[in-house]
Amino acid sequence: MIKRLAKCIREYKRDTILTPTLVIGEVIMEAVIPLLMAQLIDNGIEADNMNFVLKMGLALIFSAILSFAFGVAAGKTCATASSGFAKNLRHDMYHNVQNFSFSNIDKFSTASIVTRLTTDVNNVQQSFMMIIRMAVRSPMMFVFSFSAVMTISPKMSLIFLVVAPFLISGLCLIISKAHPVFKKVFKTYDKLNGVVEENLHGIRVVKSFIREDYETNKFKGISEIIYRNFVKAEKLIAFNSPLMQMSIYVCMILVSWFGAKMIVNSGGTELTTGELSSLFMYVTQMLSSLMFLSMIFVMMTMSKASAERIVEILDEKSDIVNKDGAVFTVTDGSIVFENVNFSYSKNADKNCLDNICVEIKSGETVGIIGGTGSSKSTFVQLIPRLYDVTDGSVRVGGVDVRDYDLETLRNEVAMVLQKNVLFSGTIKDNIRWGKEDATDEEIARVCALACADEFIEKFPDKYDTWIEQGGANVSGGQKQRLCIARALMKKPKIIILDDSTSAVDTKTDALIRKAFREEIPDTTKIIIAQRISSVQDADKIIVLDDGKIADIGNHQELMENSAIYREVYESQVKGGEDNE
Repeated sequence: MIKRLAKCIREYKRDTILTPTLVIGEVIMEAVIPLLMAQLIDNGIEADNMNFVLKMGLALIFSAILSFAFGVAAGKTCATASSGFAKNLRHDMYHNVQNFSFSNIDKFSTASIVTRLTTDVNNVQQSFMMIIRMAVRSPMMFVFSFSAVMTISPKMSLIFLVVAPFLISGLCLIISKAHPVFKKVFKTYDKLNGVVEENLHGIRVVKSFIREDYETNKFKGISEIIYRNFVKAEKLIAFNSPLMQMSIYVCMILVSWFGAKMIVNSGGTELTTGELSSLFMYVTQMLSSLMFLSMIFVMMTMSKASAERIVEILDEKSDIVNKDGAVFTVTDGSIVFENVNFSYSKNADKNCLDNICVEIKSGETVGIIGGTGSSKSTFVQLIPRLYDVTDGSVRVGGVDVRDYDLETLRNEVAMVLQKNVLFSGTIKDNIRWGKEDATDEEIARVCALACADEFIEKFPDKYDTWIEQGGANVSGGQKQRLCIARALMKKPKIIILDDSTSAVDTKTDALIRKAFREEIPDTTKIIIAQRISSVQDADKIIVLDDGKIADIGNHQELMENSAIYREVYESQVKGGEDNE
């Protein structure tokens, strides 16, 4: 795990290495100060030697200034290294997420990925900052201080050797108990973010059903779980401070007791007053360093769970990757499904698609009809290889989709998904997702094909109209037409409309289909629809039922031979008559 995270330091290696070096310089200066103080007391004040007092005073000031300078420089390099490390972590995680297949996204969930990119990265950043600075300073301070104590009085050093193991054992026990609790907390954060995300996405539904209190209580419930777990963990961590304070006071008492006895009994030959004073300072430095070290362990305990979650994202490999010798040319828009079986889970008892065999010629218009849960969307998602088939093969342009370069394949297959998504920006910005360097004329043309120009021209800013995140300031039908225009901008060999005209009226739907037929005759068009009128003039209509192809044919053939198709048609025609 540490090795994997260390790869994200990259260009900040210099600051990462420089920080501990500067910290060591700071520690050395701080460790020298008590020795200078001992000299000042013994050889200056007690000997009534003012020249020596002045000399030692200047040395103390110089040491303090040097320590301060090293500390400031270490703080600057530490901030640069930790912030850069966090930046690289977020970049690498986000970049890897962009390469995830749909199944990878399903594995983690959106809320969990957001938590890992924010809260978890912040925790790891704080730990990294403490590791390269405090985790160096604390043990170095202990080592230098203990060495100085050994130089002054080897006997007195035994006091620390007795107290230190007791303190370290207590800290290890606290950490071992707290880590599992923190790990549980961060998993609960995923649920909290999921509730918030779901509530904000569905805020209109929440308000229309007056479910604000229900959503608030649901949020409170998860917040309460986080609160209880944090309280449990913090109660364990709270033992850290009294344990440290007790160790410091015990050492102080023992140093005072034995130090005074040594001075009195030896007449100042075994231990001097100045050396005893320096021992008090070294006690504080040593045990404070252990206290800071315990704080580091606490932070690392919290961040260990976060680090593990981050590494899971970094190490996750997409299920869908390019093969060696990938094909970079799609010759035409023909599609062949050959004995295709598909399941979202390897352990599923039943396939979502079962023994699908169908051939679609380039340029054909194909309609897909079926009830809810008949796997219509799953069927078309196999074409641009958003998922890989479980068995069989899907061929586009005569080549298995698994043999294509992913970017090449998806550039030639434009999909307007069932859930239409627009991004914050102007209408032009959204349309140019299909082609970055598209001209205003090209944008106007595809919008005309999608029948979007009629409402765009009514906006005061026309094509420069700002679209809010998710297309919140346009209607469902307008959003669908903009998404169709965006797909057309790719000039694909295959265009798939996954129930993408459900929010437009039948007249506009007919105009879009007419434009497709006349303007892009060579493009293979696959239309998933609930309305028979949306597909009845298609060259071929596929009727799906429970993941299987029930019937294939044109409208007239299906009316004669398909009971399912005829039932849907009659229910819609009857419904239309009733409405009239």
